[in-house]
Amino acid sequence: MLTKKEKIAYGLGDTASNIIFQTVMLFLTFFYTDIFGISPAVVGTMFLVVRIIDAITDPLMGALADKTHSRFGQYRPYLLYLALPFAFISVLAFTTPDLSPSGKIWYAFITYTLLMLAYTAINIPYSALGGVLTVDPDERVSVQSYRFVFGMLGGLLVTACTLPLVSFFGQGDQAKGYQLTIAAMSVLGVLLFLLCFKGTRERVKPPADQQLTLKAGLKALWQNQAWRVLSLAALVLLTGMVLKNTLVIYYVKYFLLREDLVTTFMTLGMLGNIAGCACAQFVAARVDKVKAYIALQLLAALLCAAGFWVGSSQWQLAIVLHIAWCFFLQMATPMLWAKMADVVDYGQWLTGVRTTGLVYSSVVFFIKLGLAVGGALAGWLLAFYQYQPAAEQTAVTQQGILLSFTLLPALGSVLVAWIMRYYPLHRQQVAQVSADLAAR
Repeated sequence: MLTKKEKIAYGLGDTASNIIFQTVMLFLTFFYTDIFGISPAVVGTMFLVVRIIDAITDPLMGALADKTHSRFGQYRPYLLYLALPFAFISVLAFTTPDLSPSGKIWYAFITYTLLMLAYTAINIPYSALGGVLTVDPDERVSVQSYRFVFGMLGGLLVTACTLPLVSFFGQGDQAKGYQLTIAAMSVLGVLLFLLCFKGTRERVKPPADQQLTLKAGLKALWQNQAWRVLSLAALVLLTGMVLKNTLVIYYVKYFLLREDLVTTFMTLGMLGNIAGCACAQFVAARVDKVKAYIALQLLAALLCAAGFWVGSSQWQLAIVLHIAWCFFLQMATPMLWAKMADVVDYGQWLTGVRTTGLVYSSVVFFIKLGLAVGGALAGWLLAFYQYQPAAEQTAVTQQGILLSFTLLPALGSVLVAWIMRYYPLHRQQVAQVSADLAAR
C-alpha cells in the first residue's frame, strides 16, 4: 500500500506540469493572436507542425527513460535535472520581442517547439513513474486519482490567477504581464517537481535480463491490442478536448459577450475537473473501468452537445453545462491513465518484455497528436469563420465559435466511447494477468 504522503508527492508533479500544460491549452492561442499579433490560420498550422514534431520524440524519450539506470532510478532523475530548463523555456515562449511579422512567426515557432520538447523530456518520465510505484491495480487508480486532482489544482491556479496576475504585473502592458506571470508560475513549478522527486520511490523493476532495443519494444507494442485501442482513443479524446478548451476564452468573450466572466467560467470548470478526478477511484472500485469509461464519455458528449442550444444571454446555463462536462469527462481521466499500467503488464504477459516508458510515451505520442489536431482545428476554424482579434464578431463567426465549442467536441467523445468497446482488459482479465505475472 502506498502512503497518502507518497501519492500526494506524485500528484505534485502533475501540478507542476499542468501549470504549463493548461496555460498552453487555455491561453497560448489567444496570446499569439491577440497579444503577439499572429494570424489564427498561422497559429493553427504552427500548432499542428510543432506538436507533430513533439509527438515523434515521445517514443524516443520513453525508450531513453527505459534504458536509464541511476542511483535515483529510471524515471525520477529527469524531474531533478530538467525542472529548471523547463521553467526557463516556458518564460521564453511567453516573451514578445519587437520583431517583424515573419520574425514573430519564427520566434513563436522556435520557442514553442523548445517548450514542447522540454515538456516531453520531463513529462514522459514523470508519467512512466506512475506505473512503477505499485503493482496493485486498485492502487494504480488511486495514484492516478491523486495525480489528476493535484494536476487540476495546477489548472485551477492557472484559470483563477492568470488574467488577474497579467493585469497586476502588466499594469496595462499585457505582453509584460504574461511574461512575468509565467515566470512566477514557473518558479513554483520547479519547487513542485523537486518535491515529487524527493517524495516518491520506484518499486516495479524490469526483468533483470531484459536487453530492450527500440525495435524490439515497438514490435512488442504492436502485438498488444490493448495498447492499439488505448492509443486511438487517446488521439480522438484529446482532439475534442483541446478544441473545446482552446475555444473557451473565445466562446465566453465573443459568443456570450461576457469578457468579465472568462476567469470565472474557466475556474468553475476547473473545479468540476477536480471533483470529477476525485470521484474516479470511488466509481472504478465499484464498476468495471472500461464500462465506466464508455458511459462517462457518452454522458460528457450529451452535456457538451446540449450547449449548442444555449443562447448567448443564458450564461448561467452555459456555466452549469460546462462544469458538468468537466466533471464527467475528467472522472474518466484517471481511469485512462491507470489503464496504461495495465497495458504494460498485459504486454509483459504476452511477450515477456516490459516496456513501461515506451508504453506511456507512445500513448502520449497519440495524446500529442490529439493536441496537435485539436489546437490546429481551433485556429483553422477561427480563420474559416472569419474571426477578427479584439473586434466585434459577425453572426457567422459567433455561430462558428458556438458549433466548434459544442457539437464537434461532443462528436469526439462519442467516437472515443465506440473505440473503447474493443478494449480487451476488463476487470477479470486485469486480475488474471496480475496473478500470472506474480506467479512467474
